[in-house]
Amino acid sequence: LEVASLTRADADLEAYRMQICKEVIAVMMKNMVLSHSLFPHVEKRMSSIFKKQFLAMEKEIQEEYERKMVALTAECNLETKKKMEAQHQKAKSANEEAEELMKKMNEKPAVEYRNLLDRLHRLELDYLKRLLLVKQEEYFAKAYRQLAITQRKELHNIFFTQITNATFKGELKLEAAKTLVEDYSKIQGDIEELMDFFQASKQYNLNRRFAYRKYLISKILLRDAQASALVNAAATQISSLINKMERAGHLREGHLGMLLDRAETEISSVKQKFDHDLKQEKQKLRQKLITKRKREMLQKKEHQKEQLSLGDPFKTTKEVTHYLSHWKNLLSDHTIELEELTEKLDNEATEELKELLFSLTEKTVEELKRVQYGVFVQELVKLSVPKVLLLEAVEEHKKEIVVKHEQLEREDTAAEELLQLTRQNLSQDLKTTVSEQKKLRTWEQSVFMQLLSLPLSLSEEELLRVRQELHCCFSQVDSSLAWPKIRARTLLQTFEVERRDTELLKVDQNLSMTNKQQHSKMKKTGSRNRNKIDILKKSLQDKILIYEESMKDENLNKASENFFYTRVMRDLEDKLGEYIASLAFRKSVKKSKMLELYTAVISVQALLFEQLSTSKTLSKLECIQILEAHNPEIEELDRKLEYEMLHKESAQQQHLMSRQKWTSDGLGLSSEAMEMNADRQVTVLLRQAMNKCRHLINLHQQSLRDEQWNCVVLEDLLENIEIDAFLALYSQ
Repeated sequence: LEVASLTRADADLEAYRMQICKEVIAVMMKNMVLSHSLFPHVEKRMSSIFKKQFLAMEKEIQEEYERKMVALTAECNLETKKKMEAQHQKAKSANEEAEELMKKMNEKPAVEYRNLLDRLHRLELDYLKRLLLVKQEEYFAKAYRQLAITQRKELHNIFFTQITNATFKGELKLEAAKTLVEDYSKIQGDIEELMDFFQASKQYNLNRRFAYRKYLISKILLRDAQASALVNAAATQISSLINKMERAGHLREGHLGMLLDRAETEISSVKQKFDHDLKQEKQKLRQKLITKRKREMLQKKEHQKEQLSLGDPFKTTKEVTHYLSHWKNLLSDHTIELEELTEKLDNEATEELKELLFSLTEKTVEELKRVQYGVFVQELVKLSVPKVLLLEAVEEHKKEIVVKHEQLEREDTAAEELLQLTRQNLSQDLKTTVSEQKKLRTWEQSVFMQLLSLPLSLSEEELLRVRQELHCCFSQVDSSLAWPKIRARTLLQTFEVERRDTELLKVDQNLSMTNKQQHSKMKKTGSRNRNKIDILKKSLQDKILIYEESMKDENLNKASENFFYTRVMRDLEDKLGEYIASLAFRKSVKKSKMLELYTAVISVQALLFEQLSTSKTLSKLECIQILEAHNPEIEELDRKLEYEMLHKESAQQQHLMSRQKWTSDGLGLSSEAMEMNADRQVTVLLRQAMNKCRHLINLHQQSLRDEQWNCVVLEDLLENIEIDAFLALYSQ
């Protein structure tokens, strides 16, 4: 149930992510028209293409999901069939060996041995079923996760492909495209932050719900035990009263047996009626509660769908920030409403069950008291038992019932305290989860900044592809709800399999060694058989104990989850590294080939002039004149290189001046403001500075990214100019 809830929550969050991303792209395109960076007809055409491609993507992903589910189901069924057949064959062989052995032993040891063997086979079968279930959960969760990542990557691919095509056709200016991509990157960061918030809050609410339901289940079981204890206590008092009077010497043995038989009959009748009524009433209550829950949950979800459609921010806002804020508030409110409704329904169901149980228990206890006071006390009085003794015994029984009630109240209080402690721990876990996810996003920015600082030379188109690859990688760094938990369970299962196999192997080795020792010591066949069955029974008991024990290490899940995230980040870093290395390698290969060609051209040119000079086809003066005729082309390329270098220095100076300007007035604390606020408290000035501190940091980071981006593009431009110089030389 827990894994199913987490998987359903993942599916809902993924649907929200896709809807937000698609609508954000539509808002950005409309904003481009409003800023006159894009013609309206181009925006309409691109928006239409986006919609068609998004629909095609979703259809393809859905079809792929259905294909994978069918294939995985068939694969899992086949694996289950093979494993179960192997297990049944193993059990059959063991049973046949046991039958042969039991023919040589007495009936009682044979029955004990067979019971132990059947119990071991049941445990092995249950263990195999759990193992297969965990593996199947992992297969399906992994497939779903891969499809979700594929969908995210495909969405980024669609966006960048359309931007590249529009730029190539001239419908979108290069500067406008760069601005759009920069905005897209920033907004994707905001979306990832928003989804992190949704996932953390969803996980907190689900864990809170699971903890509360665990508490309610324990409370229901406790109340069932309490009801049984009260009924049993009331029933025991009847036979206890009769035995007490017999020990006091007020009853003859013949009367004792008659009264005890009658008491057993009366008590059995009352208990059977209690069990029957409780079962019937529980079934009625269950149907009623299921109907009520379905109705109210459906009404709440329909109401929330209406809110989403009526308050469509896509049609009412031009600011993406407002749009994301709207989504955050709306989904947060919806989550809280659903959790409150779920908790309310759980509480109402528990209270109704409590009232039902309390009512039937009180009714049964009262019936047992009636039997005790109205039937057996009267019978004892008729048999000349002193009334004073009977009244004393009745008072003691009442005190016992009161003590029982007090004990039950203490157990209720302890369960309440445990629930409060669990909720405090969940709140702390929420803070830890948010903090860890922020560290992951900081790691993203660090990787991106380090990437831009590499000595690369990339064109604008190649930089777009790098951006695309970055988004495809960073969109995977999210705390999926179900997959890490399922993966942790699989690791736990693997460790448990290894532990059990090791322990079972030790038992088999000990059995083999003991059999050899006993065979050499025993002379008589009868004593050897008796000893062998004892050894086999001990071996079966050891194996049963191994299967019944389970690993109890609560930190293993957390450790495996942390290991999972560490490995994911390393994989993403490796993938980015491979992509950038492949780009750099292609550039190096291109440069190497150009240098080889350059060397070859120079050699050919030298040989050509030498041949022309030797054959006196051209004089040395004519050769020099031919070379000087191409000097203007070389000089033009030199001037172009010098211009680009000066342009680079000018851009760096502008960045430096803008930084100095941000440093002087970016915090909003100019000298004039300082004079105006001279009489104000220092704390006010500090608060103003802190409010704008984040903005200043963002400006510096953006400035640094722009500068590094321009340097990377400039390097590529200089390389292209060098290639032009080579081509000019080649044309000579």
